[in-house]
Amino acid sequence: MKVAIIDDEPYSREEMKHLLSEYEWVEIVGEANSAEKAMELILTRDPQVLFLDIEMPGMSGVDLAEALQKMKKKPEIVFATAYPDYALKAFRVEAVDYLVKPFDEAQLSQTMERLKKLLLTEHGEQKDSKTMGKLSVQDEDKIIFIEPGDILYIFREERETYICTEKKRYTCKLAIKDLEAKLVTHPFFRVHKSYLVQLPYVEELIPWGNGVYQLKVHGVKEKVPVSRNYVKELRERLEL
Repeated sequence: MKVAIIDDEPYSREEMKHLLSEYEWVEIVGEANSAEKAMELILTRDPQVLFLDIEMPGMSGVDLAEALQKMKKKPEIVFATAYPDYALKAFRVEAVDYLVKPFDEAQLSQTMERLKKLLLTEHGEQKDSKTMGKLSVQDEDKIIFIEPGDILYIFREERETYICTEKKRYTCKLAIKDLEAKLVTHPFFRVHKSYLVQLPYVEELIPWGNGVYQLKVHGVKEKVPVSRNYVKELRERLEL
């Protein structure tokens, strides 16, 4: 997902870049400190998403969003601002979300999921789960195709990606971020920068010291590590 950050405050841009660095499937293609420079950036770098401040010198973020409505291929807008009073205007320019500074990581996570599903749908890559194709994996000297629903978890080690099912472990040429995008219609969740887990197979969340946890996955002896950044959202996804 190609993202641009538009904000006149350098600190706010750095904060947003830091938060977005947690998402391996996000590429920051540029940043600008004004709406005027943002327009040039949009025309040259073609971002899919703008994280856009509202109060800036000269043209405001809302004015820019209104101008972009006239474009045939316009980026999605997420307002990221210190001012909570423009939500109605954000709605009128069809913004995907409205984030208020200081940014809340849980809310940003929800925004990113919304963007991912929205952009995949627009590009025709998202399919109904009943008609979702199979995933190609390497099995010794041949390529076989497995059902996404049979995957317990996926992990990356050195330069190899491993697809783990109850019966066998396979290798795959795709990176974790690419698999995450392909499997967006299935209940997979990123629990670590190198691990994706299919949530229905999770049986236990085990404390492992210093805010770090491990997962016990059905049918697997090995434990799956969970980074502290993902624990809160993981619990929200697992609990009723």
